[in-house]
Amino acid sequence: MPPTAHAPPAVRTDAPPADPEEDLALVERAQAGDLAAFDALVRRYQERIYGLIYHMTAHHENAADLAQEAFIRAYRALPGFKRDSSFFTWLYRIAVNLTLNFLKQRRHRGQLSLDDLDHQAENDPDLVALISDKTPRREAVLRELQERLNVALQKLSEPHRMVVVLHDVEGLRHEQIAKIMKCRVGTVRSRLHYARQQLQAHLADWLR
Repeated sequence: MPPTAHAPPAVRTDAPPADPEEDLALVERAQAGDLAAFDALVRRYQERIYGLIYHMTAHHENAADLAQEAFIRAYRALPGFKRDSSFFTWLYRIAVNLTLNFLKQRRHRGQLSLDDLDHQAENDPDLVALISDKTPRREAVLRELQERLNVALQKLSEPHRMVVVLHDVEGLRHEQIAKIMKCRVGTVRSRLHYARQQLQAHLADWLR
């Protein structure tokens, strides 16, 4: 079954995707009509797909519905999967396109839930000390930072927000993002650079 609503990962996930060869074996079984094989693929990626969509929509129910729809579309399109990319990349592309279409239609303006910081902010000594300090002050400041990040991310265009979520939250490489978003690696890098500059500008007063 597709995922039910729950909190998305609160930290960057740098774990690599599951073994592509294992994915391919499951895909082949699913293409032959083995529903248990496709269910295994759903369980393997449901949290990451849900987290990706939640960080873009900022709404639990919307994320759960879209994640379910992404897996339904993947199942229907599975006979046409040509293996010119990994199943992981192919599935992410379906989820990304579905989410971007949803955002264009709804122009959702809710908050995102993102605990990841820009690289420079992560290496700021005061901020590192604060995050390491398990006190009520830490919780209060991190909540404020969360809110400011949410607002700042909403000011980015959808393509720029997407590269930030895919790279800084999902931990995907530039090459993976380029395949998912069907653009050049250089475009991913430039969008990410611009997005980080914009986030730094929006957060400059708070991070001083």
